[in-house]
Amino acid sequence: MPTDVRKVALGGGVAVALCAPLAISIAAGADDNVLISRGRPAAASSVHGAEAAARANDASTVTRWTSAAGPGTQWLRLDLGAVQRVERVRLQWTGTYAKTYRVQTSVDGSNWTDLYVTRAGNGGADDLKKLSGNGRYLRVLATQRARVTGGYALADVRAYGPASKALRAATPAVGSLASGLENRGKKESALQLVSSAENSTLGWRGSFTYIEDIGDGRGYTGGIVGFTSGTSDMLAVVTEYARRKPGNVLARYLPALRTVDGSDSHAGLDPGYPAAWRAAGRDPVFQQVQEAARDTYYFNPSMRIAKDDGLRALGQFAYFDAAVMHGVSGLRVIRTAALRKAKTPAQGGDELAYLNAFLDARVAEMRTEEAHNDVSRVETAQRLFLRRSNLDLTAPLNWQVYGDPYRIN
Repeated sequence: MPTDVRKVALGGGVAVALCAPLAISIAAGADDNVLISRGRPAAASSVHGAEAAARANDASTVTRWTSAAGPGTQWLRLDLGAVQRVERVRLQWTGTYAKTYRVQTSVDGSNWTDLYVTRAGNGGADDLKKLSGNGRYLRVLATQRARVTGGYALADVRAYGPASKALRAATPAVGSLASGLENRGKKESALQLVSSAENSTLGWRGSFTYIEDIGDGRGYTGGIVGFTSGTSDMLAVVTEYARRKPGNVLARYLPALRTVDGSDSHAGLDPGYPAAWRAAGRDPVFQQVQEAARDTYYFNPSMRIAKDDGLRALGQFAYFDAAVMHGVSGLRVIRTAALRKAKTPAQGGDELAYLNAFLDARVAEMRTEEAHNDVSRVETAQRLFLRRSNLDLTAPLNWQVYGDPYRIN
């Protein structure tokens, strides 16, 4: 493992290691780069005890950042203050190091570009030279532990770039970085992402009144996550609405909904049911029923499975979106297919590799149904975020569904 620690002799033959403050040139090999990371703000996906992120970016190699214990993805991020050129990164791991990790840069803290990737990390000092990247942010993304127990620990992270001014200023990242969809803002982003595919709008609250037959063999599709008359969830929603508000405009259609459940039939529903659904959709009670049903039948179960698998926000959303389209049972089928190709983070697998396998399995399942053979909600949204290593669904988010562009700031 090469190292860049250079020593100079003082009187009496004593050798000392040279350290340099921000933007003071040091002998970093055969180049003229300077240390651009020392003392810059640091953040991490998790922290063990008092071993905070900043301890990997101070002047000491004795202090360290340590993540929470357990398998899965963790990261350490430095804010360089402005977009900088990064040509060299030196890492000092401790005994709990990453077998698989990436060094990445980002202009916005959301979309990441790999400078270096390894699946054979062996700890100690990793001196990564001849890199080429620009970014305001530098991140070490660790996805697989080298040891069975523990987490990840870095005693030192140093980034070097040309001895010149920053390339340009950049707006700092905002919002929650490391949280999952239990975070209110992250859940809102997930609901907007689903709505872009289900209702062609980010304004999911405007979809309480939505209803149509999209020709997928499931009868009427309606509401904020596409409840259907052919798959029991629309029946459950209207049943609960009738319990909370007896005599509502949809209650009279309950016998017909029970009859058509499991089919694409409209028997007993036409012609008045769509108009009644739209009228009910303006009722705050019915809106509350729809939100509760969404969480009970789709969001909460998919979150439990995703957390058990050790997935971060992107994986949690991928599971939720699959549950919305295929049901939780369908989500489990897709997950089983993915497990034939890759391990989950909770099993010690690489999260990026597992999510690619999961999305492959999801696409294969969608293509078995003619009504769902447009897979852009996966390929130009979820896969796009995965390629950019945005495992935490950190905004800004840009994607397309069915050719329409969307953005969350």
